[in-house]
Amino acid sequence: MLRYFAALCACVTLAACNAPPADLDDPVVAMGQFKLGHAEVVAPNLEKLLVSQEASNEEWIAIVDAALEQRFRRFEGTQFYHIGVSLEAYSLPQPFVPGKSALAMRVTVWDDAAGKKLNEETELFHVIQILESRISMSKEEVMIRAAESGALLIEKWMREEHEANGWFDDRSAGKTTQ
Repeated sequence: MLRYFAALCACVTLAACNAPPADLDDPVVAMGQFKLGHAEVVAPNLEKLLVSQEASNEEWIAIVDAALEQRFRRFEGTQFYHIGVSLEAYSLPQPFVPGKSALAMRVTVWDDAAGKKLNEETELFHVIQILESRISMSKEEVMIRAAESGALLIEKWMREEHEANGWFDDRSAGKTTQ
């Protein structure tokens, strides 16, 4: 009986890991003076992995761009930054086919005023849906879930960089007027 309870708890925990980000309904916690200028998504070398369903570059670009806009347009800082995303690979297994849905992307953040990258090397993100309901979800819903999870990972990384390196600090804080 204890094993069944432990298995149930594990399944519930894994399912929670795959839920769409609910934090978008919460009040926005500022990320320094970050304000989204542009989110640019490209897929010049997008690779379909394993026994994946087909999804066009255009489908992925539109879905990832929408997830980035939804997540990052909420910030109302005073300094513009741009997010560049290159989609690298994906996997969208058919229902009942073993495998996990996944999305790999490289991310660069640009400081608009300085006209330069904040991260010299692109940051690589892998979104892997651990436990999913491909049986009850359409291909588009699985793609949206992966894109939303990816946007959340990008935000967490940007927050870490801001805390560690002051990425989005107020540039006018050190200036005085005469």
